[in-house]
Amino acid sequence: MLPRDLTPWQMFLDADIVVKAVMVGLAFASFLTWTVWFAKSVELRFEKRRARRKNRWLEHAKSLGEAEREFAREKDPVARLVRAAAHEVELSQTLPKEGVKERIVWQLERVEATASRRIGNGMGVLATIGATAPFVGLFGTVWGIMNSFIGISKAHTTSLAVVAPGIAEALLATAIGLVAAIPAVVIYNVFTRSIGGYRLILGNASANVLRLASRDLDRSGARLRQAAE
Repeated sequence: MLPRDLTPWQMFLDADIVVKAVMVGLAFASFLTWTVWFAKSVELRFEKRRARRKNRWLEHAKSLGEAEREFAREKDPVARLVRAAAHEVELSQTLPKEGVKERIVWQLERVEATASRRIGNGMGVLATIGATAPFVGLFGTVWGIMNSFIGISKAHTTSLAVVAPGIAEALLATAIGLVAAIPAVVIYNVFTRSIGGYRLILGNASANVLRLASRDLDRSGARLRQAAE
């Protein structure tokens, strides 16, 4: 039976069950894309603003101990950088100072890696949708066109009125696939640049923490030399 019209909704209702399943899956993928976009946009804006504010504070701090007291109750990545460095300095008080800075760098790199991995949550979903949605839509199109050819064979006619509706329904799957994939790719690229900016802020904070730790170590060494004299 031919559809009453060729609106997208009517074409969806008249499509084969496999093509319908493809369209529903792609519509869900598109919904997931925009959900990730909203959640990740809010998260990145908040995290970058907080990291910038604390990094500006670190630039004017006088010692690592002062920074540790300031961020004692905080659990964000910059606060963890400060605590990791302070903890290593505390554990290394009775050890030679030569290897302390190197161990602090290792600890800071671990904190940065953990924060980068956490802020990247959801990016895999966008990448997967952007890469697979066009092919899923194409699968629905191929399946729908196969059914259209089968219908033509059964009807023993090549009339455009018979061919066009089935092909239109099939092509709708590809269109929905592109609608799901294109925003996912664009959003993924935007977030990739934004996450790169966030990692740069963390790198600057890490450098400031290392600077404070180095200053404290040099200050401690100077006091020991004065006491020895």
